[in-house]
Parts: sequence; C-alpha cells; structure tokens
Amino acid sequence: MIDPIELMTLFLFSIIVYSIPLLYGTVGEIMVEKSGSLNLGVEGTMAVGAVIGYIVGCRADSIVAAMAVAFAMAALVGALFAFLTVTLQANQNVTGLTITTFGVAVYFFIGNALGNKWPQFQDSPGFAEGFSVIRIPFLSDIPVIGKVLFSHNIMVYMAVAIAILCWFYLNRTVPGLRLRAIGENPAAADSLGVKVALNKYIHIMVGSGIMGLGGLYMGLNMGGTFEGSNCWINGYGWIAIALVIFVNWSPAMAVAGTFVFGFFNTLRMYNGALASTFPEVLGWLDDIPAQFFSALPFIITLLVLIIDSLRKNKRSGQPKAIGLNYYREDR
Repeated sequence: MIDPIELMTLFLFSIIVYSIPLLYGTVGEIMVEKSGSLNLGVEGTMAVGAVIGYIVGCRADSIVAAMAVAFAMAALVGALFAFLTVTLQANQNVTGLTITTFGVAVYFFIGNALGNKWPQFQDSPGFAEGFSVIRIPFLSDIPVIGKVLFSHNIMVYMAVAIAILCWFYLNRTVPGLRLRAIGENPAAADSLGVKVALNKYIHIMVGSGIMGLGGLYMGLNMGGTFEGSNCWINGYGWIAIALVIFVNWSPAMAVAGTFVFGFFNTLRMYNGALASTFPEVLGWLDDIPAQFFSALPFIITLLVLIIDSLRKNKRSGQPKAIGLNYYREDR
C-alpha cells in the first residue's frame, strides 16, 4: 500500500506538472487577446513549437536551443495569423481555426516523415539534463512542500515567471497600457499616435511564442515519444482559450486558474490510488467510470463558459474590441 503522505505529495506535484502547459498557453493567448485579436489557433501554434523545438533540441543537444526554436517557430505562426487578420483583414475566427488545422498537420507531417529517424530524448544527454529537476538549496529539502513546489525543471519556473512578468507588463508599463488601449479602442489609440498594426504584430508574435514553449514542455514531459495518431497537445490549446475567460484575462490569476484545471486533469490518473489509500473518504472515486475522468477537464471548460455567460456581474477584463478587425480608414 502506498504511503498516504507520499501519495498526496506526488498528487500535488503532478498537479503543477500538468498545469504548466496550460499556463504557457493561457498567458500567451492573453497577450494576443489584449491586442484585440482572438486567436483560436492555440492548439496548432503549440503543436508547431513542440515538434520543431523538440527536434532541434535533440539535434543540438540543448534545452536552450529547443526553447529558442520553439518560441521562434510559434512566433512565426503568430506572424502568419497577424498577416492574415491585421494586414489582410481576414476573419479572425476562421483564421484561428485554420492555424489549428495547419499546425497539427505540420506536427503529424514532420513526425511521419521522420519515421524511424525520429530523435530519442534519452539519446541527447545534454538536452535531457537541461530538462532535469533544479534543486533549490534549503527549500527543496522541506518535507512535502520542497517536493511539491521546489523540485521542478527550468520550464516550470519559467512559466510562473513569464506569467508574473506579463502581468507587470500589462498593468505597470507604458507599452503594456498602450496595448490594452488598442484592445479597448484601436481608433482612439491610433488618434493618439499609437502604431496599432505594429503593436498587434509584436504582441501576437510574442504571445504565440509563449504558446510554443507550452507545446515543447508537453512534448518533453511525455518523453518526446511520437505517436502517429495522437498529438502531444491533446486539446490543451482549446482549454487554454477557455481559461483566458476563467482567469478574467489576468496573467497573474492564470497561475491559480491553471492549477484548478491541472487538479481535474491529474485526478484521472490518481483516482484509483486515492480511492484505495483513502477508502473511507475517497472510495467513491472507484465507482466513477474512467472515461468520465478523461472528459472532466473539458466538462469543467464547458461549465466555465456557461457560468461566465450567466453571471450578473459583468465586470470583465475582456478587451472591448476583441475579435474585431480595425479599419484605419473608418476612423
């Protein structure tokens, strides 16, 4: 029988592990949406960053190279989205769905094209070492808390740092406030001399790059194993879009919000162990079909959208011009 304290420690540790890709995706999408653009292509953007970043990381045997390429490739996908929606004024919803289809197709195309030549994570010791746990002196040695909070790899700490920095940028810096002004009223911002199109391009690309890091993290967390029928991202991009609403467009709140979803996602892997270890309290988990736990994150996503649409207090961080193309000639 598993030690109860050890089980709960692993459970809490796993919540953080499975929350991180959602945090990258959510914060990246917040940056995009704060510019007034609605990008439904998070899934595809994460997929492109994941597959190309992973392959380059294995070839270069470097986690830094992997992260840089994942960010850059996802940013290029963001540039494509910006070109279509900002320059060509294409419909943002249709463009986002196209980006998702394109990105996932790129993932499968590259994976199937490499076939038996697909690089193995364990064959790149420098890359694997870069993704290993970073122990923080004293803090990592604290019972339970040290394992749960201070025994993670560099990309976990980066995700939290990026979320905090994005919050500070959006709320405490002049460029961030300009971006929010564009998202609220691009015509008014334009009349004050703010370069609307340039700002949209920059922040769509940066936000997309952050999404790409989340995709890379998912791939590495799965050991870099390519399966011809399953994408590493596995619907996380869609959950990230809903999470933006759940956390009220706040990168800081995204840290806590993604952990809520991480809890439900982790529950499906630990429900049996929790039920057998704590039968008097959690024994009922064994009576619930496994398929329900697999669908639970998406059920929670649906509930979040329903609750948001029904709530009476409509104070929201949602940009007023989100999803609307800006025609400078109509100003």
